[in-house]
Amino acid sequence: MLNVQDINQYYGSSHTLRGITMSVKQGECMALLGRNGVGKTTLLQCLMGVQSLASGSIHFDGKDIGKLTPHARAALGMAYVPQGREIFARLTVEENILMGMATKPSQQAKRIKNEIFDLFPVLRTMLSRRGGDLSGGQQQQLAIARALEAEPKLIIFDEPTEGIQPSIIKDIGRVIRLLRDRGDIAILLCEQYFDFARELADRFVVLSRGEVVAQGDQTQMDSEDVKKHLSV
Repeated sequence: MLNVQDINQYYGSSHTLRGITMSVKQGECMALLGRNGVGKTTLLQCLMGVQSLASGSIHFDGKDIGKLTPHARAALGMAYVPQGREIFARLTVEENILMGMATKPSQQAKRIKNEIFDLFPVLRTMLSRRGGDLSGGQQQQLAIARALEAEPKLIIFDEPTEGIQPSIIKDIGRVIRLLRDRGDIAILLCEQYFDFARELADRFVVLSRGEVVAQGDQTQMDSEDVKKHLSV
């Protein structure tokens, strides 16, 4: 579903991404691991077109998307749950979720799919509340619901457990597991919480100083080679 080949990116004179190659298949969860400041969010923003590439290629569902705008990538089926949630504080919960339909044809019915409430029952009771009035954990669920409303082929999570209470982390993990097991969506999970990622990932990639330093399947995530790049 997603194929990244030898991408490089610079911030001024700093070489922030160094020849990164990776792929994410339909029906699997790929974990992107690494300490703070190693380039994880920069990579995700490049995938979504928020930041431009210096070189390399990004293919999504067989199409070269390296020069497409973020909204064009979203229209193709890429969804992004950003770090910090970035919900619309003054819009209602219902309006926030329906923003996920922004790339769909205007004549398409704009209504929240029942699946959203199956995954996040609490949101059904909060549709008229402003997004900014929700707790951090509820806002994270709202951000995921907004992404899923777009019916994506690929969903990218950037640190979904950051600053979230344990009970909501369990709910988020349950949803990601259900999406993975459904088999019709690719998941790229950027995460610092190692145990959370290990429970969900089929494969993993570890970044350090903007380059891939380790990768493999889920059975290899506990290796010392991986852990040395994650410990502070």
